[in-house]
Amino acid sequence: MSIQNLLDEVEVLKQEYEKFERGNKSAGTRARKSLQNIKKIAQDLRVAIQDSKKSEAQAE
Repeated sequence: MSIQNLLDEVEVLKQEYEKFERGNKSAGTRARKSLQNIKKIAQDLRVAIQDSKKSEAQAE
């Protein structure tokens, strides 16, 4: 996972949420799915950062 994946998913969320605000109920479902994907990507990035910090600390 990368920051670009996160940014891409945020863009998808933005588009779907705008459609939802205009009354497209199906877009609400897609927006919720996008939010779930954002949560997963963020967690994966968080773990990768923590692992990197741990490996640097062990190298010292």
